[in-house]
Amino acid sequence: MKKSIIALSLAGAVLASCGVGDQQSDSMNPFFEAYNTPFEVPPFDKIKNEHFAPALREGMRLHQEEIDAIVNNPEQPTFANTIEAMENSGELLAKVSIVFGNLNSANTSDELQAIAREMAPELSKHSDNINLNAQLFERVKQVWENKDSFSLNAEQHKLLEKSYKSFVRNGANLNDSDKEKLREINSKLSVLSLQFGQNVLAETNAYKLFIDNEADLSGLPQELRDVAFQDAEMAGEEEKYLFTLQNPSVMPFLQYADNRDLRKEIWEAYKNRGDQGNDKDNNEILIEMANLRLEKANLLGYATHADYVLEESMAKNPQNVQQLLNQLWTPALAKAKKERDEMQAMIAAEGKDFQLEPWDWRYYEEKLRVQKFDLDVQEVKPYFALDKVQEGVFMVVNKLWGLTFSEITNIPTYHPEAKAYEVKEADGSHVGVLYMDFHPRASKRGGAWMTSYRPQKKVNGERKAPVISIVCNFSKPTGNAPALLTFDEVTTFFHEFGHALHGLLSNVQYRSLAGTSVPRDLVELPSQIMENWATEPEVMKQYAFHYQTGEVIPDALIEKLQKSGTFGQGFGTTEYLAASFLDMDYHSRTTPIEVGAAEFENASMNNIGLIDEIIPRYRSTYFQHIFSGGYSSGYYSYIWSGVLDTDAFQAFKETELFNQEKALAFRREILERGGTDEPMNMYVNFRGAEPKIDALLKKRGLDQAAVDRTK
Repeated sequence: MKKSIIALSLAGAVLASCGVGDQQSDSMNPFFEAYNTPFEVPPFDKIKNEHFAPALREGMRLHQEEIDAIVNNPEQPTFANTIEAMENSGELLAKVSIVFGNLNSANTSDELQAIAREMAPELSKHSDNINLNAQLFERVKQVWENKDSFSLNAEQHKLLEKSYKSFVRNGANLNDSDKEKLREINSKLSVLSLQFGQNVLAETNAYKLFIDNEADLSGLPQELRDVAFQDAEMAGEEEKYLFTLQNPSVMPFLQYADNRDLRKEIWEAYKNRGDQGNDKDNNEILIEMANLRLEKANLLGYATHADYVLEESMAKNPQNVQQLLNQLWTPALAKAKKERDEMQAMIAAEGKDFQLEPWDWRYYEEKLRVQKFDLDVQEVKPYFALDKVQEGVFMVVNKLWGLTFSEITNIPTYHPEAKAYEVKEADGSHVGVLYMDFHPRASKRGGAWMTSYRPQKKVNGERKAPVISIVCNFSKPTGNAPALLTFDEVTTFFHEFGHALHGLLSNVQYRSLAGTSVPRDLVELPSQIMENWATEPEVMKQYAFHYQTGEVIPDALIEKLQKSGTFGQGFGTTEYLAASFLDMDYHSRTTPIEVGAAEFENASMNNIGLIDEIIPRYRSTYFQHIFSGGYSSGYYSYIWSGVLDTDAFQAFKETELFNQEKALAFRREILERGGTDEPMNMYVNFRGAEPKIDALLKKRGLDQAAVDRTK
């Protein structure tokens, strides 16, 4: 699964520790001036930590002044003097907070995290001051009730609708007493969400497995050993090997290490993040958050938090989400059980008598892959050098939409590893700027995500180009080899690039409707459809070259990859669905949770019959998507979008892989339009009909024929 985090905020920032004073540097603060940089990107080389708090506070002050001016306008409320005026307000605050939120996720520090903790309650209060402003809402309400008199176009109508609903959904209709309760809840949630994410990063960074006995490296590929040796040297430990809880380290260790005791040790450390009874423990935090969300939903008139969230989604309600999850759960679990039994038989065939455990799954799955398909994942990696995969992504996008990418070297970046590219149309006109940042570091949260440093909008009829960023945690290069990606990392790259295209190709009037400003269960469509091109043999042969020999990936190896395409989908789909059920269970409750997180999670998993050999993809205490990443009641959206993307890709498979007519339609109806229409309308405009689930089931080997084969 690709852990994309599309919209960052202070509440989604990462890590922990240390206090900070409100240092002032207003006269030299780069946020108080126009950006004098190429393409007006943030001047990262001039921005210092001391600039953030003063700029955020000044941004809030100016924003409040602008809101007051709207409220005190003696003229009758109109779309222009109320809705558009609100849309155009808060420029400085947005400018500062977007940089701060992104840096706090991609290049954080103790000082940045302290600033985040300090500012979170103030920003929450400022947001509530606007959302709960009765006079402002009255103006918005008047525009909404008189909307037919303003001759609004479709996008203006959508902005008005979104603005009106936002006020209602944020408590504008509450009485004064309930508004005060809502303020308290929002303030608490902002701090708790921030702390949750900071705790997860701290726990991830804290664990280090040093190995100095060569025998304990048995089974590990040389490339992984080289990286571990390099990491240990950087940590000041000579002649040792360092393994961490970063995915490029822990996952291959679990996949290849012959030492079962060490596999168990690192797996236990991975699954117990935020659950160790120390000062980074997340158990009480997440229960309090779930209960506060329920209280907030009830206050706003909803039975559950899920009802509140899903009202604005494609799914519309928790019942539709549960229906989809249940439809997939039965075949996925059946397939996972078959996979388990095959691995247990392999253990017995080796003359061993232990039961398969979660820390054994990836190890024996890899052995089974080799046995069934004569495919070793390490056999594929030499063909997936990062720079060549990047060329492949660029090639696909160029063939579909004519876009080109040129590296910009004379531009500020937020970290030496981040590179910037100018994106152009086929005719050479400017589309936007794209930052890419690929490798793990202690200052970066885990996973992979896309975000923006400037959303697209139009000013005086002219398109203001976006500044987009994708951030990943791919395998690092070593002294002997370039960064070589696993096939999963290859598809992650294509995935995040799809999100980037959604931001880059946006062509709307208003920033709040631009790019990825769409419901969660649509936002993964542009990303997941891109994964499909990554796996096509025609495409693979244009980017998969052996990093040493230059040989193109052989047909025989591609055939092995294709034959193994649904291998492991029982495990992959089951662990994902388990996390989705867990998310819905936390947020579909009508009464507060009165048990601990571990007991709640166990009951949730027992309810769906999850087998002991698998845990949910994210256990509660490190489930950042739902407790610090904006996906509460929304983690299901990856599989919902999976239905969309597999159905949408059929439009290309049924015609030609680089059908430019279909690509143009996808661009015009999906990528360019942001949140300017109802998601299903946009999808039907592209595809001609609503999506069917059949293609997804077949792709994952969960269709009826595959299910029958598992019996």
